[in-house]
Amino acid sequence: MTVLVLNGPNLGRLGSREPLVYGDTTHDELVALCKAENPDADVRQTDDEATMIGWLHEAADSGVPVVLNAAAWSHYSIALRDACSQLTAPLVEVHITQTAAREEFRHASVVSAVATGTITGLGVDGYRLALSWLARRH
Repeated sequence: MTVLVLNGPNLGRLGSREPLVYGDTTHDELVALCKAENPDADVRQTDDEATMIGWLHEAADSGVPVVLNAAAWSHYSIALRDACSQLTAPLVEVHITQTAAREEFRHASVVSAVATGTITGLGVDGYRLALSWLARRH
């Protein structure tokens, strides 16, 4: 089953970006982890919001499930939330860190209200759990 695994801003720097917060897994290792769970996972990362919205439109048009770590956009991008609301297949929101235990501005996600489910605070294992759950649903 094809699944889009979409990662937002700064997630391309995993492994070097604040490893005490985000862990030492690199983005390339995250891609390998997702592919091991689902060989058909299409894992992408962008720092450009318009590109992310385009990928969400692609998923909406094709009925493909999405695992989304929108990173900082989760907390303020209404445009991203509106693109997510157009999805017809499940959307699992993933955050590597426990956002509710971090800075106050990270506590709320505009994406959560339109997500099928949310996984936070389990590190990169959250991606594996999201992909496993999606596989069991289809």
